Amino acid sequence: MNFASDNTSGMPAQILEAIAQANDGAAPGYGTDPIMRDVRDQIRTLFAAPEAEVFLVSTGTAANALALASICPPWGAIYCHGLAHIEVDECGAPEFFTGGAKLVHVSGDDGKMTPEALAEMLARAGRGVVHNVQPAALSLTNLTECGTRYSAAELATLSQIAKSHGLSVHLDGARFANALVAEGCSPADLSWRAGVDVLSLGGTKNGLMGVEAVVLFDPAHAWEFQLRRKRAGHLWSKHRYLSAQMVAWLQDGLWLELAGKANAMAGRLEKDLSGQAELLFPRGGNMLFARWPRSKHQRLQAAGAQYFLWPGGQSLEGRDETPVSARLVCSWNTAESELEAFTALLAS
Repeated sequence: MNFASDNTSGMPAQILEAIAQANDGAAPGYGTDPIMRDVRDQIRTLFAAPEAEVFLVSTGTAANALALASICPPWGAIYCHGLAHIEVDECGAPEFFTGGAKLVHVSGDDGKMTPEALAEMLARAGRGVVHNVQPAALSLTNLTECGTRYSAAELATLSQIAKSHGLSVHLDGARFANALVAEGCSPADLSWRAGVDVLSLGGTKNGLMGVEAVVLFDPAHAWEFQLRRKRAGHLWSKHRYLSAQMVAWLQDGLWLELAGKANAMAGRLEKDLSGQAELLFPRGGNMLFARWPRSKHQRLQAAGAQYFLWPGGQSLEGRDETPVSARLVCSWNTAESELEAFTALLAS
């Protein structure tokens, strides 16, 4: 009953096989391997973006922080939701890699900023005033940290507001595949056609050992990104092992198949929890947030169920029935037996 995170899952056989094949013989390093050319071609084709530049790193933190550093100066402001991953889970990496840029919070329910809140923040941002940080970038997370999803139309509306104020747009897509499958549109519609300039395309949470792609739809930022990646220590010498994972993941739609499985399991879990728990946010993909009595949490965890209490700082100690809330994440290899065991314990 492992619902702790999609980071805890292993890799499908196709990825392991691709790494083993890449291990045969020698290959050029630092991203000049032949497999990387295939990765670039696949992403350009999938996103209908023939001019896009594509670079690989091994962590989502590196992808987000380096992407933002490429579009935001040290004196810039990056507008994001107060629960955005770059705010709550990156240990200041965006601020560090940008050289001091400021994260400015934009409000909205369920982890999603509203157009009205963004427009209001930008209207009083202090552009051209030497005493203020200067508006530089908008960063959106899809899926959000609350498990909700921005639609393509919502992304386009927010991007249009940002661009009318001269901002570049970054999309943190650690779970982009899950959002894409749930939205049922093309990769282009959920990225550059909606105004996104740079995408952090996450693979680690969706079956890969550890690789994320940074997709620069504006190739003008490519050289700066390469220099920043090297200077930050995130350019792998044996890069072919990153390339092999990514190319196998994209091949024949595997990335969407894996995300679809995770979303389907979360959908079934959502149905099974109906009437037994209070769901806190609309489900956008493969994550659920739910609340139920403390004693049931104690019973579940005593039986080995794994999930994170959300928000942190809650305690399961005590005998009262004060509700406790949790985050439940399904992965590409979540089994139906895990769902059945979990919901049976919750109902008992």
